[in-house]
Amino acid sequence: MNNIEEVKSLLDEKYDLYNRPDFIDEDPISIPHVFSKKQDIEIAGFFASILAWGQRKTIINKCKELMTMMGNSPHEFVLNHSETDLQSLMKFKHRTFNDTDTLYFIHFFKSFYQEHDSLEEAFLLGAKSEDEFMKNSLIAFHHYFFSSDIAPNRTRKHIATPERKSACKRINMYLRWMVRNDQRGVDFGIWNKIQTSDLICPCDLHVDRVARKLGLIQRKQTDWQTAQELTDALKDFDANDPVKYDFALFGLGIMEGFGK
Repeated sequence: MNNIEEVKSLLDEKYDLYNRPDFIDEDPISIPHVFSKKQDIEIAGFFASILAWGQRKTIINKCKELMTMMGNSPHEFVLNHSETDLQSLMKFKHRTFNDTDTLYFIHFFKSFYQEHDSLEEAFLLGAKSEDEFMKNSLIAFHHYFFSSDIAPNRTRKHIATPERKSACKRINMYLRWMVRNDQRGVDFGIWNKIQTSDLICPCDLHVDRVARKLGLIQRKQTDWQTAQELTDALKDFDANDPVKYDFALFGLGIMEGFGK
């Protein structure tokens, strides 16, 4: 399918189909949807996005397990936990994400939320100009996240950065959740300093495959430039909110097997 109008029509149709609460239960975004407090949504969403690799059912179950360990009140936990509370977290593991990583994430969140109201502030550190805003923001966020002198080297692999050429799928997905505000009941739209036009499309295996089938990606490998190329192509369909088509591309890939 190479006709740009046909592609836009297909993506608009599938965006409307898959961007609805009916599909939340089987997606990691269901984890932050349990909460109503802004900081709880931010923390639960961050963990859910970072842990989002493997089978979706397993991801959701592991995230629920972690939230239970945090008393289902993550903001309260990171600010007021005891040493005994931290001991219980040492049992948590998901694939290569282990107790060392979990404890450092908690350390970062405690330090951050003692000084700031919203995690959005941590993504504004690289906002020096509109040119490559998101690339600079994610690089600055990575440096900030690991700025503590107790930051474990092993944990760095769990936070992607364009500096390592990564497509940054999980972080871009998290930002979509927090920033997009279309009143459809899926994305939260609780941040307003980052614009939807700044977002980069999460480029996972399914999205990548469908986008290539539709002629939206030409680059051979999948890296930061690929995610940027895809987002630029989607801006031809909606310059203000290109990442809304993540719903369509992901849905076509995982629900319909398009492009296999």
